[in-house]
Amino acid sequence: MQGLMQDHPLLISSLLEHAERFHPEAQIVTKSVEGQIERGNWRQLGERARRLAGALAAQGVGQGSVVATLAWNTQRHLELYFAVMGLGAVLHTINPRLSPEHLDFIVNHAEDSYLFFDTTFAPLVEKMQQRFPGVRRFYAMAGADCLATLAPKIRDLGCYETLMEAEPLAHWPQFEEGRAASLCYTSGTTGNPKGVLYSHRSTMLHSCVAAQADLMGASAGATVLLVVPLFHVNAWGLPYAAAMTGAKLVLPGPHLDGASIYALLRDEKVSMAAGVPTIWQMLFQYIDQQGLDPRADLCLETAVVGGSAAPRSMIERFDRQFGAYLLHAWGMTEMSPLGVMNRPLPKHAGQDDEARYALQMKQGRAVFGVRLKIVDDDGLSLAHDGVARGRLLVSGPWVIRHYFKDEQRSVLDAHGYFDTGDIATIDADGYLTLVDRSKDVIKSGGEWISSIDLENAALGCPGIAQAAVIGIAHPKWQERPLLICVRLPGAEAGQAEVLDWLGGRVPRWWLPDAVVFVDSLPLTATGKIYKLGLRALFKDFQLPH
Repeated sequence: MQGLMQDHPLLISSLLEHAERFHPEAQIVTKSVEGQIERGNWRQLGERARRLAGALAAQGVGQGSVVATLAWNTQRHLELYFAVMGLGAVLHTINPRLSPEHLDFIVNHAEDSYLFFDTTFAPLVEKMQQRFPGVRRFYAMAGADCLATLAPKIRDLGCYETLMEAEPLAHWPQFEEGRAASLCYTSGTTGNPKGVLYSHRSTMLHSCVAAQADLMGASAGATVLLVVPLFHVNAWGLPYAAAMTGAKLVLPGPHLDGASIYALLRDEKVSMAAGVPTIWQMLFQYIDQQGLDPRADLCLETAVVGGSAAPRSMIERFDRQFGAYLLHAWGMTEMSPLGVMNRPLPKHAGQDDEARYALQMKQGRAVFGVRLKIVDDDGLSLAHDGVARGRLLVSGPWVIRHYFKDEQRSVLDAHGYFDTGDIATIDADGYLTLVDRSKDVIKSGGEWISSIDLENAALGCPGIAQAAVIGIAHPKWQERPLLICVRLPGAEAGQAEVLDWLGGRVPRWWLPDAVVFVDSLPLTATGKIYKLGLRALFKDFQLPH
């Protein structure tokens, strides 16, 4: 027997229609590429998105078309989100930090037919354009005055604001909710990036869960600073959650330095901000240099941290200096990306600081719709006791089934689970703790050493700005940890100070066999430490005996 309810397809255009109708005055604030503050709202964004959709439809963009962006977090980029997906076309957000070889690969692999870019990326587009033969037209995301400078350098160039002269689309088209909506590629640290193709249905389900008060907590009363880029897994789904709830959005454009982020937090009265740990480290350095008092200046309540694990020192600092809660989240491009969020349970009320910080170090509990399990090397499920460590597998309605253009090869096991490549524990309350990436865990004398735990402990050491741990071959123990650090400006911390700091914080046999200091650490296109590059750099390093 079938239910007797109406059957409307779950389409992303419905989010914009809802925001326009019920939250038309909710602000969308952008710090533009040029540096000025621009103010819009959901009503204006809806009008401009329909004009953009009308212009694109007139050029033949529709179901099956792939439209690419090389752009920062701005209202224009958000307009492209809703215009392209609303037409039934696919929005391909490109990470501009990828290597030229990877950019070449993904633009051609995705078969992008149009490419929109912020003017800061004009030199990159000029350099790469001949390697993108399938791109029919490039659009500079600026006013018409940009054409005089850029048109002689970039072929088939159009201007974004000229598209706003088109007649707006009268109605968003209706189609099957399983149709593709957006395309993101992995960072490609071990080969060519892989495409992950999200559907309208998967995105809408993900958005409904992400917007819950106990998860991201977006609401009509929230002001959300979107530091996580729109080209990183659709900014963790926050643009959709904001449209669904009517949250005020603050978009920093390319201005991710500590001074710019602090000013936006202060001036726009931001209550929630989302970004990777490296962003918050830069903010902390600015605060220290300027002698600022965030608790007095800001009204930040929640800092959502994903991408990589936040060290305990960061959790403590947000609490004590900002009066804000660091909300750990974990997911992957292959998961749209939300998998777990770390909110306390009622049983944790009244915890002292020590217990609360220890709880916050965990990545969190599975959100509704996501199933987790850890397995051993034979694929057998392990106990959720907080001790057993195993490969982390996930399943759910917004988890990948196939990579783009590789539909003949399922990435799921026989039970429908995707192997994340992470090693994790899950405790009796369901809290997930990442131990390491399977390729990064250090195996010493038959036991595992977590590079994540070592790095987080080192980051609490006075004078240390960044830390990375890799395994170095050892004739007796198979592997031993090497700690690679970047000092804070003016700091003089040395190996003895770092090892002394770690001595009471990690098991003694975990202590690195050596500590080396470098000026900077290589980062991946998503802002994570590039361990593959570090291993290549230190492949001949000799540990002391």
